[in-house]
Amino acid sequence: MAVASGQPCLGRFRPVTTGRVLLYAAEDSPHVVRQRLEGICATAQIDLATLDLFVVTAPSVGLDRADDRERLTNTVEKACAKLLVLDPFVRLHRIDENAAGEVAPLLAYQRQLQRQHHLAVAVVHHARKGAAHARPGQALRGSSEFHAWGDSNLYLRRRSDQLLRLTIEHRAAKAPDDVLLELHADHDALALRVVDSPASDASTPAPTRAAAAQLRIAQTLASAAGPLTVRALQAACQMRTDTICKTLDALTTAGRVLKSDHGFRLAQ
Repeated sequence: MAVASGQPCLGRFRPVTTGRVLLYAAEDSPHVVRQRLEGICATAQIDLATLDLFVVTAPSVGLDRADDRERLTNTVEKACAKLLVLDPFVRLHRIDENAAGEVAPLLAYQRQLQRQHHLAVAVVHHARKGAAHARPGQALRGSSEFHAWGDSNLYLRRRSDQLLRLTIEHRAAKAPDDVLLELHADHDALALRVVDSPASDASTPAPTRAAAAQLRIAQTLASAAGPLTVRALQAACQMRTDTICKTLDALTTAGRVLKSDHGFRLAQ
């Protein structure tokens, strides 16, 4: 909606580039897709009929099939789209998502599409079951190729029955703070909106980034056979060196972690 209209996404993030949008929603019927789009437009006070937006209604699109890739490429080229939304990835192929050799060619095709036609490609992908406590990028289903492929990754996690937490990662820019969202219903219109104050969710406060980093490092040290160096913790926790060092300083000052010549370990 933001790219097609120029209005800020979630009322906060204004698109740098605007233009035509192509959407393929593989799991929903056309009337459900339209209902969702109307809900988002109603919240943003946008007239859906005025938007430069097209919905692909093909019964299936297989990125692992050469003829479908050709049809999709031709559609993007003919439409001169600025944004292609594919939702979700699991419905766009018949490959093994855990096999990097099978995943990589599909992602490479989308990268080629993005560069050749100067558009953004947004792919919706699911998280693994039972990965609630993993770092967002490590919680993605299938091969690690997915995490490495994205230039900007947006992760939605449920915080409570009503609230969601949006975490943003950029390949070449500093990540902003997490954004708290709620699903707002206005009759039949449904849309996400930013919650500026988390007071309504005081019963289940979310940990700060510092607390989450401390928990991750403490869990890693607890499962280690011996002391771990900063380098070893960085590899195990997938955190920046600066974050590792600041967190270890805080844990050491609090007496929760002990430092020796061999590395760091949890205090007994």
